[in-house]
Amino acid sequence: MAPPTKPAAEPRTPLSRERVLRAAVAFADENGIGSLSMRKLGEALGVEAMSLYNHVANKDELLDGMVDIVFSEIDLPSGGTDWKKAMRQRAVSARQALSRHSWAIGLMESRTSPGPATLRHHDAVLGSLRGDGFSVEMAAHAFSVLDSYIYGFALQEASLPFETGEGTAELAQAILMQMPPDEYPHLTELTVEHVLQPGYDYGDEYDFGLDLILDGLERTRDTT
Repeated sequence: MAPPTKPAAEPRTPLSRERVLRAAVAFADENGIGSLSMRKLGEALGVEAMSLYNHVANKDELLDGMVDIVFSEIDLPSGGTDWKKAMRQRAVSARQALSRHSWAIGLMESRTSPGPATLRHHDAVLGSLRGDGFSVEMAAHAFSVLDSYIYGFALQEASLPFETGEGTAELAQAILMQMPPDEYPHLTELTVEHVLQPGYDYGDEYDFGLDLILDGLERTRDTT
């Protein structure tokens, strides 16, 4: 009787630059950017770290590619769309991408070798503003203030000690129990009359601030 044949080994997915970068993004999402190293990334991919250098020259190039992937996930302003609608869509999409990849918040504008998705993103934002009457100078101002708000809010949101409306309410209740109302009347008022109201969502503050910025940019554009 012939010995049983061993099942054929499943073919290993070939290593590629795209696979390396997406594995690095997934690793940073789960473990944080501070834990990422070429050795640990190699372990996650089941390869020796040295083989990664066939696809990325060094850690900086790896980070450049990771940031470019995050930029590729942000909706680009489409041609012919009103600039306010385009900027709002882009800001909402950027917040969602940074929520998925909070490690990227401090890296998005820090790279000195931006990738194609990064460059397309920036060019499309400027093109939307310029196409709707913004001067070069005003487009630069608008880009700067919008990015400062988007990244600032994303950073603040990522550092909050709660993730859901229920978590917000539980934390607010716990703080309220320890807080003498007569010593902190305005904090008590905010907590009771705003944070603890049904349907409260801290994320709604993002839309409010975004509308203030967009309305202010529109007024400034129309008077300069």
